[in-house]
Amino acid sequence: MRRTWSIPVVVAVWLIAAGVALALAPGASAQDAGVARARSRVTKNPLEGNREAIRNGGPMFRTRCAGCHGPDARGDRGPDLTGLWASGVSDDRIFETVREGVPGTDMPAADPLRVPDREIWQVLAYLRTVAASTPTSAAAGNPQNGGRIFEATCRTCHMVNGAGGQLGPDLSRIGSGRTRAALTKKIRSPSDSIRPGYEPVTLVLRDGQRIRAVRKNEDEFSIQIMDLRQRVQGYAKANLTEVANEKQSVMPAYAPSQVSDRDLDDLLSYLATLRGPDSGRR
Repeated sequence: MRRTWSIPVVVAVWLIAAGVALALAPGASAQDAGVARARSRVTKNPLEGNREAIRNGGPMFRTRCAGCHGPDARGDRGPDLTGLWASGVSDDRIFETVREGVPGTDMPAADPLRVPDREIWQVLAYLRTVAASTPTSAAAGNPQNGGRIFEATCRTCHMVNGAGGQLGPDLSRIGSGRTRAALTKKIRSPSDSIRPGYEPVTLVLRDGQRIRAVRKNEDEFSIQIMDLRQRVQGYAKANLTEVANEKQSVMPAYAPSQVSDRDLDDLLSYLATLRGPDSGRR
């Protein structure tokens, strides 16, 4: 007896076959997943202006972010966040930075298992209100003269775009990471806040020699330092009589008698141009 197939059965068989073919196609699942992610990607903060989100985002920022970015989000060890939107950075770009972190810096990734998307958007909703209420300081100073001051005063210890010293932090991106107020405080009173990895220390050798330096690494048995001649050296603690942690930064405090307020304005204007590779080159 000849078997006949109903139309629904034929359609079902065709759909199953098509599904198997799709599943077996090389790279199909990854491509489809990428398309799905692209379609579902949020480019605008869905919680912007939401009062409850802003109210929840404030405490989360102070607990998780203020230690590096400052209680007012204007920068400390981490960059100033109040100018992000004014500089044209999009919501999704900021979200991605928070989620993925910044390799090679102190900015960690936000683990999705511990920090859901909604919490990141709440923090950004709060930050948006802080950015909107933060006045922008008028630009002042001559960056060309500031560059000359930097070369004469700062280049020995600080590197910019691969050139300069290493005793202090690399300043290649300092213009995108600090406000003028924060930089002024750092230049005038460097010991008030010392960045990890540059903590001052004095080693006392068994012959009485004292070596002032910045600490780079330390464990129970040894310590690695960079001395003021910018030589990286390691010492076994068994050969030292003392490892003294200092409160005074190796960076000198530049009082107005050493760097006038006008020269400081010029220097700050130059530093504001340092925003990554090739910036600040004249």
